[in-house]
Amino acid sequence: MALSTLTSKGQTTIPKAIREYLDLKPGDRIDFVTEGDRVYLKPINRTVKRLSGILHRPDGPTLTLAEIEAGIQDAAVEDVLRGLQ
Repeated sequence: MALSTLTSKGQTTIPKAIREYLDLKPGDRIDFVTEGDRVYLKPINRTVKRLSGILHRPDGPTLTLAEIEAGIQDAAVEDVLRGLQ
């Protein structure tokens, strides 16, 4: 478990293990997403260079545009359903 303490100014330090897990670097922006009684950290500013290679893996399948769009639609539906819980 990674713990942190809140200062009187409402600031905290993200533990090193979490920064490494999320690949957070100085200057990165973070979105705090709430779902019920939970809060998630979501890095929101990624450079194209840091995103390189996450969409296609040489050993993975090549998807058609229709398959990609269906995946996006499925993910959007899941997001909406999560918001209704």
